[in-house]
Amino acid sequence: MIDLLVAGGGPAGLVTAAHAARAGLQVVVVEQRRGPIDKACGEGLMPHSLAHLDRLGVDLAGHPHRNFYGIRYLDGRRTAEARFAGGPGRGVRRTVLHDALSKAVADAGVQVVSGEVGAVIQDQTCVRAAGLRARYLAAADGLHSPIRRSLGLAAEEPKRRRWGIRRHVQIAPWSDCVEVHWGASPAAGEAYVTPVADDCVGVAILTSTRGGFEEHLRQFPALQDRLNGVPHGQDRAAGPLRQKVRHRAAGRVLLVGDAAGYVDALTGEGLGLAFGAAEVLVDCVATDRTADYDRRWRALTRRYRLLTAGLLHATGIPPVRAAITPASAALPTVFTRVVNALGE
Repeated sequence: MIDLLVAGGGPAGLVTAAHAARAGLQVVVVEQRRGPIDKACGEGLMPHSLAHLDRLGVDLAGHPHRNFYGIRYLDGRRTAEARFAGGPGRGVRRTVLHDALSKAVADAGVQVVSGEVGAVIQDQTCVRAAGLRARYLAAADGLHSPIRRSLGLAAEEPKRRRWGIRRHVQIAPWSDCVEVHWGASPAAGEAYVTPVADDCVGVAILTSTRGGFEEHLRQFPALQDRLNGVPHGQDRAAGPLRQKVRHRAAGRVLLVGDAAGYVDALTGEGLGLAFGAAEVLVDCVATDRTADYDRRWRALTRRYRLLTAGLLHATGIPPVRAAITPASAALPTVFTRVVNALGE
């Protein structure tokens, strides 16, 4: 019987497996998709996320990437900028990150099995899934986690829904920050521009209305003018983004990554929180204190959840939304503190 079965071979699952191997646990990852795995996301690794990968020995050197040094808000009239206090972040395409994480778990001796997880059956001593038997299972099966749903851990979906759509554009980055372009209305959403290579940026649009990339891009005229006619890659979409969860554990099954619940991509902290939660999960398994996992997950993510939920609520109120960039520009010290607080 293995110690930990990880259901899902995305970043959250692979980092969980890497931590488990470092803790001396016998771990197996099950993933049905063939790598490298792509996903609609902003692809910006904040400074604390990079530090976490460095501690795991995940090497991004030699891969295409681009450092960024802060966050810049733009609303068509005003600009506000906050620089990171703890070093740069890094724009890394999701496929590049997946390759680097896959190499790290392979180097750690972790077995990755290609196949479906299927039904999860557990008793007081073990969990059975994918034809394997383990002491515990880490469900890292994504935003719309089938395991979360099958265990009755999913809460009622919120009334306000948001979706994301991402495109890679073959153009040299024009900023050393991640740019956040604010649309005029809540329905217009926000466009995130992340430098991911010397000749490429990722543009991710978050919006409360569904539709194609070009349709949403029209809500950001200055950005549309810059990108008009530039070669680009395939569009990828995801959503609804908000996923509420009743609890992060059921018996011997623990949820991690997006499966454990998601507020919004508004602050770009998803990967950093997934990496931190993976470390907490493995510690709970290694010490046989999995009953503490939900409490520790909540403590780890509390600041992010409060700040992100508060900002998300504000973006839905037109007068408040219109004041976000002007207020950030008028109070640069406060804006910088908020940005760095999310990255701690």
